[in-house]
Amino acid sequence: MSAEDSSRKGQSSAGAANETAAKSVEAGAVVEVHNLEKRFGTFRAVAGISFSVRRGEIFGFLGPNGAGKSTTIRMLCGLLTPTSGSGRVAGYDVSTEAEKIKSQIGYMSQKFSLYDELTVEENIDFYSGIYRLPKAKKAERKAWVLKMAGLERHRTSRTSDLSGGWKQRLALGCAVLHEPPILFLDEPTSGVDPNSRRQFWDLIYELSGHGVTVFVTTHYMEESEYCDRLGVIYRGELIALGTPRELKTQHMPEAVLDVDCERPNDAMALIERVPGVKEVALFGHGLHVVTVDPEPTARALRQRLTDERFRVERVERITPTLEDVFVSLIEARDRADSPQKEVHR
Repeated sequence: MSAEDSSRKGQSSAGAANETAAKSVEAGAVVEVHNLEKRFGTFRAVAGISFSVRRGEIFGFLGPNGAGKSTTIRMLCGLLTPTSGSGRVAGYDVSTEAEKIKSQIGYMSQKFSLYDELTVEENIDFYSGIYRLPKAKKAERKAWVLKMAGLERHRTSRTSDLSGGWKQRLALGCAVLHEPPILFLDEPTSGVDPNSRRQFWDLIYELSGHGVTVFVTTHYMEESEYCDRLGVIYRGELIALGTPRELKTQHMPEAVLDVDCERPNDAMALIERVPGVKEVALFGHGLHVVTVDPEPTARALRQRLTDERFRVERVERITPTLEDVFVSLIEARDRADSPQKEVHR
């Protein structure tokens, strides 16, 4: 494939995701984005993306650190002005009606933003004032937040004494005090343990069940599975869009073989040299092998491992995981960019 063809292929994959997103805008969409771009000097942090989010949906933005997730969410929350393109949140324009947007959303940033020196209850009281809740409503909303977040027995605890998981629950509770119809969560579970992450997602499901639209950014693959739909963002580009199932069945042309054998670390070096193998990686207690031609590759690697006296329990084709798809999409985008860089060097 020529450098020009490879570059065009990479650009078309991102373009196809944007085109699909543009066509998916519905009457029930509460977030609509068209060719949204943000530049910082010559650096293009967000590269002309398009998508929509439906009312009541849990929409995930999946991408590595530095991909443009936080920049996008800050534009949608009215905290950053786009360089070009357009976006609407709750019917309001992100460029000209930022203050109106802020009254319709809850926002939880990556960095814990509450006050450590205050108690749980004092933080809730403070944010009740920020959101200008009517006096008659404050007590009711405080009680709801404490119960929703499971913080009733911690109400008089200093926030600094809480674990990371409890702090995240409190931050979520404060973000929804004013009952916003749309909730933006930017890497909300970063730095907390897996059990706390799962409990936090139970709260997200509860809010979604009451009609709240949730837009969440993450780089955790297991969290992505909890979303109704996902946008995969990389280097500022939207490179895939769909449900977790659609991404796993429609966005990876290669096959994935699940290999269960002894000493998987040692087996990797052998498998990498088997004809037909594109990539091999540790996955749990076994290996995932990416190949274009699964049946002959499976036979060949089983034979190679047996010849080298590795006990092989299983070699079978499986539906790719989101992690498999994510890596495949990223590598395809990088391959499309590499020849272009060589040409311009």
